[in-house]
Order: sequence, then structure tokens, then C-alpha cells
Amino acid sequence: MDGTDLLQGTAALVPHLTVITTGLVILVLDLFLTSRSRYMNEVVGLIGLVLAFALALGQAGDPRLLFSEMAIADNLAVFFHALFVLIAILTLLMSASYIRRENIVAGEYYALVLFATSGFMFVASAADLVTLFIAIETLSISTYILAGLHQDEQRSQEAAFKYFILGAFSSAILLYGIATVYGAQGHTSLVKLAEALGENDIPTMLIVGMGLIIVGLGFKVAVVPFHMWVPDVYDGAPTAITAFMSAGPKAAAFAAFLRVFFQGFASPALAQNWIPIFVVLAALTMILGNVVAITQESIKRMLAYSSIAHAGYAFVALVTLDQLGAASVLYYLVAYALMSLGAFGVLTTVAKRGERHYTFGDYAGLSSTNPLLAALMALFMFALAGFPPTSGFAGKFYIFSAAVQKGHYVLALIGVLTSVISVVYYARVVMMMYMREPDLSSSGPYVSATTGTLLGVTAAGTLFLGVFPGSVLRLAEYSVNLLFAS
Repeated sequence: MDGTDLLQGTAALVPHLTVITTGLVILVLDLFLTSRSRYMNEVVGLIGLVLAFALALGQAGDPRLLFSEMAIADNLAVFFHALFVLIAILTLLMSASYIRRENIVAGEYYALVLFATSGFMFVASAADLVTLFIAIETLSISTYILAGLHQDEQRSQEAAFKYFILGAFSSAILLYGIATVYGAQGHTSLVKLAEALGENDIPTMLIVGMGLIIVGLGFKVAVVPFHMWVPDVYDGAPTAITAFMSAGPKAAAFAAFLRVFFQGFASPALAQNWIPIFVVLAALTMILGNVVAITQESIKRMLAYSSIAHAGYAFVALVTLDQLGAASVLYYLVAYALMSLGAFGVLTTVAKRGERHYTFGDYAGLSSTNPLLAALMALFMFALAGFPPTSGFAGKFYIFSAAVQKGHYVLALIGVLTSVISVVYYARVVMMMYMREPDLSSSGPYVSATTGTLLGVTAAGTLFLGVFPGSVLRLAEYSVNLLFAS
């Protein structure tokens, strides 16, 4: 790799480097801030993320392989980079008042969110399985620490420990899978893998490696049966981090699935081995996530199982192996990020110090104590259930349409039926807010300016994507088309 290639590659990674640099600046800045000036952490973080967002959009263009084909810059990466940075911005808005209330160290918190975001971005830019593994470990280590950053809560420490143990186990499986693919093909480049396979016979060792990679990435997406860590980790982690984990790592894992299976393992001879596996995983995930969510008494744990179910919906689109399916995944990830972050934003507002008030009963009469907050929560619940005219309805419509066009009628039917089941537990929240008397002994929730901004942005985005879904879907189709064209 000559100097010109190095310069071009570095220029393509400027958005990633901006996010990392902002995290480092926050770590240093925090050493000199007083308790009254801690807000500068959020200000610096938001400025850096907005700059990274603008720089990421500037990277759009023809696909370019970088650093000896270890990374790629294309419109698919740009789409994901913009999504990841948006998730980080919304997380910082949600966290501003939350970390003060919960006594969480601000500098480390914001820096780790940014470092995890840079890991997401490197996943989307990976053109080699080794690069992909390093990027996944970068985001994983950051989220392990974030899950346990609430030092006053034992549940947070337990969540971090469980997440770390199971995450290390899944990383080992993913690494074994990559090593097996290398043993079968002699390289780990996704581009070369797609070119080498063609219509040739598929080595058994390659199929084994592919299966191990499915297990490793399945843990990050939290599809059944690799979901066992989600309820306890989501319940124990700081709520703002739970929101971040429900959107960021999930979207990054789907970016990895698209890179690996829609590019590297897209050969028809190999696809006939992994598509049936994806069908089973999608069906089991939708069924278990929705059925078990009904039995939960904590809204936080209910949203954890809801996250599992929504991973199943997005997984349905992966079985299509076509442009509409891939574009539907991208659209759904944007829609889910807005719905999920909005719902968790309401949770952080209603909860009191010490992570209390997460049961359904705690939301009784919220429409009387704070009508606007109740209306926003109802919007997010209806959106997650898939009611029109929200982004949740449009996302499921596109995903199930893609499945039907490819002949996966049973899978689409399971998706529709499980969506009907989900109405039970989402409507329970709405019923509590509007049909039960409030607890007059406690004061109504206080909504800070930053949290209000988060709720406004997510609510507006949820409605806009539902009424005008074509704007984001066209961008998604264009991004995926360039990936396939490359």
C-alpha cells in the first residue's frame, strides 16, 4: 500500500476518527471540569457527533476498497454511519439529565458511548472478516463497561458480568468461524470470497465456518436461541445504556449480516445452506420474543423481549437475499431506533433515582399527571406494535412484502400473527396510562430540556417515516444497489 492509498483510506475514515477524537477530548476535558460545568461533556460530544454526521454524508459516492481491501467506503457504509451517529446523538440527549440523577461518572460514560459508536462505524466499513471481528470487539468492550457503569447498583454490575461472559463466548465462536473460513478458502476477504465461490462446489469446512459466524453474529442481534443474555442485561444496565444497546449494537450486527451474507456468502450454492437457517431463526425469534413479553411485569423487561421480537422481524428480510429485502432491513433499523429510543426516553423520565418505577402499575394515570408524556409513550407503543400511520407499520409492511415476493408466505404469516400478539402487551401500557387512577402521593415526572428534545425528535421521526416512508426507503435501496453493483 503506497502513500496515496494510505492518504485516501485515512480520508475515508475521517468520520470514524472524528468520533474517536471527540471521545478522547471528553476524557481529557473531564479532568478539568467542576460539578457545575459537567454539561460541557454533552456539548463537546454533540458538536463532535454533528460534525461526524456531516463528514459521513460527504463520503457518499462510488465504492472504494481501502487499506489493502480490509475496509470499504460505499453508500451502504454512509447510510449506517449516519444511523449510528444519530443513535449516539439521541443517546447523549437522553443521558444528560439521567447520569446526573443517577450519579454516573460523566466523562467515562460519554467517551465509552463514542468509542462504541466508532466500533459500529468500523463494522459497517468492514470488507474483511478480520476487520469485522476487530470492530465488533471494539464496540463490545465499550458496551460491557457501559452496562456496569452504574456503580451504586448491584444489578448493573451483574448485568455487565453476564454480558461480558456470554459476549466473550460468542466472540470466541465468531473467531473460530472466521478461522474455519480462512482454512477453507485461504483468505478472509469478503470481496475475494464472493468471487471465488461463484457456482463452484462449496467445501464442508466453509459451511461449518459459516454456521459458527451465524452463531457469533446471532448473539449480537439477539435472535433465538442466542437471546438469553438480553432480559437480564437490559434490566440491570443503566436505562439510557439499555436504550443505546437496543438500537446501536443491533444495527451494527445487521450491518455485519448484510456485509457477510449479502456480499461474501451470496453465492446461490452457499445461500441455499444459510437461508433455511435464517428462516427458522426469524420464526423462533418472532414467536418467543412476543409470547414471553406478555408475561413480564416490568416495562423494561417487556421492552427487552420486544427488542428480541423486532430482531426477528428484521431477520425476515434477510431470507430474501434481494435489494428490497436489504433495503427493508435498513428502513426498519432506522424506524426501530426512533421508536425504541423514544420509549426508553419516557422510561428514564418516569423512573426515579435508584432505577425505580418500571412496573406497569407505575404508569397508572400518567395521562392525568403529564398528558404530553403519556401521549408520546402511547405513540411509541402503537408504533412498536405496527399501527399506521407510524414507521413501525411501514417497516413491517416492507419486510413482509419482501418475504411474500420471495415465496416465504408462512414466515410472513408468522410475522403478522406475532404482531397481533404484541398488541396485548403494548396496549397494556396505554391502558395503564389512560384507564387507571394516578398515584397522587407522588409528584409527576419532570421532563428536562434535553430529554424533551429527544422525545420530540423521535416522535416526529416516527410519524414522518410512517407518513412519508419512501424518502428513507429510496435512500436504502440506492445504498444497497451500489453494494450489489460493486
